[in-house]
Amino acid sequence: MDAIWRFVYQALGLASEPHDLTFVQVTLRGIIVFFAALVMIRLGDRRSLTQKSAFDLVFIVIIGSVLARAINGSGPFFATVAAGLAMVLLHRLLAWVFYRWPALSMLAKGRPIVLVKDGAYQRKGMRAMLISELDLEEDLRLEAQKEDKEKVQTARLEPSGDISFILKEE
Repeated sequence: MDAIWRFVYQALGLASEPHDLTFVQVTLRGIIVFFAALVMIRLGDRRSLTQKSAFDLVFIVIIGSVLARAINGSGPFFATVAAGLAMVLLHRLLAWVFYRWPALSMLAKGRPIVLVKDGAYQRKGMRAMLISELDLEEDLRLEAQKEDKEKVQTARLEPSGDISFILKEE
Protein backbone atom coordinates (compact mmCIF):
# COMPACT_ATOMS: atom_id res chain seq x y z
CA MET A 1 0.00 0.00 0.00
CA ASP A 2 2.89 2.30 0.81
CA ALA A 3 4.30 1.79 -2.71
CA ILE A 4 0.96 2.80 -4.25
CA TRP A 5 0.82 5.97 -2.16
CA ARG A 6 4.41 6.89 -3.14
CA PHE A 7 3.52 6.35 -6.81
CA VAL A 8 0.42 8.60 -6.53
CA TYR A 9 2.42 11.18 -4.58
CA GLN A 10 5.08 11.29 -7.31
CA ALA A 11 2.66 11.06 -10.26
CA LEU A 12 0.62 14.03 -9.03
CA GLY A 13 3.61 16.01 -7.80
CA LEU A 14 2.04 16.43 -4.37
CA ALA A 15 5.34 17.63 -2.85
CA SER A 16 6.17 19.93 -5.77
CA GLU A 17 5.87 23.69 -6.01
CA PRO A 18 3.45 24.86 -8.73
CA HIS A 19 6.28 26.01 -11.03
CA ASP A 20 7.97 22.58 -10.71
CA LEU A 21 4.95 20.55 -11.86
CA THR A 22 5.48 18.73 -15.12
CA PHE A 23 3.07 18.60 -18.04
CA VAL A 24 2.15 15.02 -17.11
CA GLN A 25 1.50 15.92 -13.47
CA VAL A 26 -0.75 18.86 -14.38
CA THR A 27 -2.55 16.70 -16.95
CA LEU A 28 -3.15 13.92 -14.40
CA ARG A 29 -4.37 16.47 -11.87
CA GLY A 30 -6.72 17.91 -14.49
CA ILE A 31 -8.13 14.49 -15.35
CA ILE A 32 -8.73 13.64 -11.70
CA VAL A 33 -10.32 17.03 -11.00
CA PHE A 34 -12.51 16.64 -14.10
CA PHE A 35 -13.93 13.35 -12.86
CA ALA A 36 -14.17 14.64 -9.29
CA ALA A 37 -16.13 17.66 -10.58
CA LEU A 38 -18.50 15.36 -12.48
CA VAL A 39 -19.16 13.40 -9.29
CA MET A 40 -19.64 16.66 -7.36
CA ILE A 41 -22.16 17.98 -9.87
CA ARG A 42 -24.05 14.67 -9.75
CA LEU A 43 -24.14 14.95 -5.94
CA GLY A 44 -25.10 18.59 -6.11
CA ASP A 45 -27.75 20.51 -7.97
CA ARG A 46 -27.32 19.89 -11.69
CA ARG A 47 -29.69 22.75 -12.46
CA SER A 48 -27.14 25.24 -11.11
CA LEU A 49 -25.15 24.86 -14.30
CA THR A 50 -28.14 25.90 -16.42
CA GLN A 51 -29.39 28.72 -14.20
CA LYS A 52 -28.10 32.24 -14.45
CA SER A 53 -29.10 33.71 -11.10
CA ALA A 54 -26.48 35.54 -9.07
CA PHE A 55 -26.58 32.67 -6.58
CA ASP A 56 -25.70 30.11 -9.25
CA LEU A 57 -23.16 32.34 -10.99
CA VAL A 58 -21.26 32.89 -7.74
CA PHE A 59 -21.25 29.11 -7.17
CA ILE A 60 -19.91 28.41 -10.66
CA VAL A 61 -17.13 31.00 -10.36
CA ILE A 62 -16.07 29.83 -6.90
CA ILE A 63 -16.13 26.11 -7.70
CA GLY A 64 -14.10 26.76 -10.86
CA SER A 65 -11.59 28.85 -8.95
CA VAL A 66 -11.25 26.33 -6.13
CA LEU A 67 -10.81 23.34 -8.43
CA ALA A 68 -8.31 25.23 -10.62
CA ARG A 69 -6.06 25.51 -7.57
CA ALA A 70 -5.93 21.69 -7.38
CA ILE A 71 -4.92 21.48 -11.03
CA ASN A 72 -2.27 24.21 -11.08
CA GLY A 73 -0.80 23.23 -7.71
CA SER A 74 -1.38 26.55 -5.97
CA GLY A 75 -3.34 24.72 -3.27
CA PRO A 76 -2.92 21.32 -1.61
CA PHE A 77 -4.45 18.82 -4.03
CA PHE A 78 -6.73 16.69 -1.84
CA ALA A 79 -7.69 19.54 0.51
CA THR A 80 -8.63 21.68 -2.47
CA VAL A 81 -10.77 18.95 -4.04
CA ALA A 82 -12.41 18.47 -0.63
CA ALA A 83 -13.08 22.22 -0.46
CA GLY A 84 -14.77 21.97 -3.87
CA LEU A 85 -16.96 19.17 -2.56
CA ALA A 86 -17.81 21.28 0.49
CA MET A 87 -18.87 24.14 -1.82
CA VAL A 88 -21.11 21.78 -3.80
CA LEU A 89 -22.73 20.48 -0.62
CA LEU A 90 -23.19 24.04 0.68
CA HIS A 91 -24.84 25.02 -2.61
CA ARG A 92 -27.13 22.00 -2.34
CA LEU A 93 -28.00 22.87 1.27
CA LEU A 94 -28.78 26.47 0.35
CA ALA A 95 -30.94 25.31 -2.57
CA TRP A 96 -32.92 23.19 -0.11
CA VAL A 97 -33.23 26.15 2.30
CA PHE A 98 -34.47 28.37 -0.56
CA TYR A 99 -36.98 25.69 -1.56
CA ARG A 100 -38.33 25.51 2.00
CA TRP A 101 -38.37 29.29 2.57
CA PRO A 102 -39.03 31.14 -0.73
CA ALA A 103 -38.57 34.55 0.90
CA LEU A 104 -34.91 33.69 1.49
CA SER A 105 -34.63 32.61 -2.13
CA MET A 106 -35.68 36.06 -3.29
CA LEU A 107 -32.90 37.60 -1.18
CA ALA A 108 -30.26 35.42 -2.87
CA LYS A 109 -31.68 35.13 -6.37
CA GLY A 110 -33.73 38.29 -6.75
CA ARG A 111 -37.25 38.75 -8.00
CA PRO A 112 -38.70 39.48 -11.44
CA ILE A 113 -39.00 43.12 -12.48
CA VAL A 114 -41.94 44.20 -14.68
CA LEU A 115 -40.75 46.02 -17.81
CA VAL A 116 -43.95 46.11 -19.89
CA LYS A 117 -47.51 46.01 -18.59
CA ASP A 118 -50.50 45.97 -20.97
CA GLY A 119 -48.35 47.17 -23.87
CA ALA A 120 -46.86 50.14 -21.96
CA TYR A 121 -43.25 50.50 -20.86
CA GLN A 122 -42.75 50.45 -17.11
CA ARG A 123 -40.08 53.13 -16.91
CA LYS A 124 -39.33 52.64 -13.22
CA GLY A 125 -38.34 48.98 -13.73
CA MET A 126 -36.49 49.74 -16.96
CA ARG A 127 -34.52 52.54 -15.32
CA ALA A 128 -33.69 50.43 -12.24
CA MET A 129 -32.36 47.59 -14.43
CA LEU A 130 -30.76 49.91 -17.03
CA ILE A 131 -32.75 48.35 -19.88
CA SER A 132 -33.37 50.68 -22.79
CA GLU A 133 -36.33 50.56 -25.16
CA LEU A 134 -33.97 49.30 -27.86
CA ASP A 135 -32.79 46.43 -25.63
CA LEU A 136 -36.35 45.48 -24.80
CA GLU A 137 -37.48 45.68 -28.43
CA GLU A 138 -34.56 43.47 -29.49
CA ASP A 139 -35.54 40.81 -26.96
CA LEU A 140 -39.18 41.13 -28.03
CA ARG A 141 -38.20 40.34 -31.61
CA LEU A 142 -35.78 37.55 -30.68
CA GLU A 143 -37.75 35.83 -27.92
CA ALA A 144 -41.41 36.48 -28.77
CA GLN A 145 -41.07 37.01 -32.55
CA LYS A 146 -43.14 40.19 -32.28
CA GLU A 147 -42.42 43.74 -33.43
CA ASP A 148 -44.97 45.65 -31.42
CA LYS A 149 -44.89 46.07 -27.65
CA GLU A 150 -48.64 46.70 -27.78
CA LYS A 151 -49.06 42.92 -28.21
CA VAL A 152 -47.33 42.29 -24.89
CA GLN A 153 -49.47 41.78 -21.82
CA THR A 154 -46.43 41.56 -19.51
CA ALA A 155 -42.67 41.48 -19.93
CA ARG A 156 -40.46 40.74 -16.96
CA LEU A 157 -36.75 40.70 -16.35
CA GLU A 158 -36.38 37.36 -14.59
CA PRO A 159 -33.79 36.65 -11.87
CA SER A 160 -31.85 34.64 -14.47
CA GLY A 161 -31.34 37.80 -16.54
CA ASP A 162 -33.69 36.62 -19.29
CA ILE A 163 -36.71 38.67 -20.32
CA SER A 164 -39.96 36.74 -20.44
CA PHE A 165 -42.92 37.86 -22.52
CA ILE A 166 -46.58 37.04 -21.98
CA LEU A 167 -48.48 38.02 -25.10
CA LYS A 168 -52.04 39.31 -25.23
CA GLU A 169 -54.70 36.97 -26.55
CA GLU A 170 -55.31 37.70 -30.20
